[in-house]
Amino acid sequence: MKTFRTLILNTSLIVTLFVSCKKEENTPTPPPPPTVVIGQSYQGGIVAYVRQPGEFDYDANVPHGLIVAPSHQGQAPWGCSGTLISGADGIWNGNFNTEDIMYGCNTPGIAARLCGDLVLGGYSDWFLPSQNQLNQLCINKVAIGGFAGLSYWSSTEYDANVALRQDFGAEVQFTNDKSQSYYVRAVRAF
Repeated sequence: MKTFRTLILNTSLIVTLFVSCKKEENTPTPPPPPTVVIGQSYQGGIVAYVRQPGEFDYDANVPHGLIVAPSHQGQAPWGCSGTLISGADGIWNGNFNTEDIMYGCNTPGIAARLCGDLVLGGYSDWFLPSQNQLNQLCINKVAIGGFAGLSYWSSTEYDANVALRQDFGAEVQFTNDKSQSYYVRAVRAF
């Protein structure tokens, strides 16, 4: 009986030592997502908009939003007045609008081409912001800087003759003939 008790105690001791000496495996804590704020220099430009909880493509671990070029790209017509550009009517998808405009309007020097051909800060994925994207720039114009109450083209077409522009002084959007020249400020998504 004493031998049996000694065997049980020795076994318990060995198991306890084995378990207590086992190396703990620590799972590394992932780094926190980068803090991105409107007005901050980031990825070739200035952060103009950061997606919020509940919005499309929101991810608490990976910020998404819009970056605006540090300054405007000059003035240009929207282009191809009298021609309806298929697909350039999106209110949130300036990237697709810009691609459609560049495909459907071969005129050099138009607003979409100034953005779509831009290489700035090591990035070449710039585009002309859509109606709603441009409005986000207007809402955050003080933090972004460089607008001075000027009118800017959006990539959103209204019909064959007019497209939408934003007046940053009055903070309203208008339709204007696509042959008119207004300022252009490129954006890119992150």
